[in-house]
Amino acid sequence: MLQSLSCSRAILAPSRLGQFSDLRSRQRITALASSRSRLLVRTMASHEESAAKQAAASGAAEKADKGEPTIFDKIIAKEIPADIVFEDDDALAFRDINPQAPVHILIIPKHRNGLIGLSHATEANKAVLGHLMLVASQVARSEGLSDGFRVVVNDGVNGCQSVMHLHLHLLGGRQLKWPPG
Repeated sequence: MLQSLSCSRAILAPSRLGQFSDLRSRQRITALASSRSRLLVRTMASHEESAAKQAAASGAAEKADKGEPTIFDKIIAKEIPADIVFEDDDALAFRDINPQAPVHILIIPKHRNGLIGLSHATEANKAVLGHLMLVASQVARSEGLSDGFRVVVNDGVNGCQSVMHLHLHLLGGRQLKWPPG
């Protein structure tokens, strides 16, 4: 019975636990679901760490500093397709291809201008940084995240930044946990 349950999240949903008659079975299934959830989160986190380390090893920051295009620059130029949810003259927002929540949208400045990460921000970047936050709020509203959402900025290798182009992660659509890291 547990084998068939591991294949479907819907079967492990708390609302479905009532179909199992004894308390012991429900506790085992709940523990299994919780264990699988923790494993999935650890797997996703290790993927992000791996991608950040790989970006660092490949010299991505140095390449971005020299003005070489990042994958985000190619998305802005429409050389790579993306599921775009917002665009104006200064920002672009699109769905993450490896979502960490039901709603996971990346918000990027369209003009990098040396802003490869938040640690590279200067007084000259105040307007674009504020604009990105306003875009995050607008996109959250348009995605129906009225119950709340999280905005995350990863910076550098230890911050798990895998693309050296400043970007905000807008996460929502479920109860988020704390602490995140």
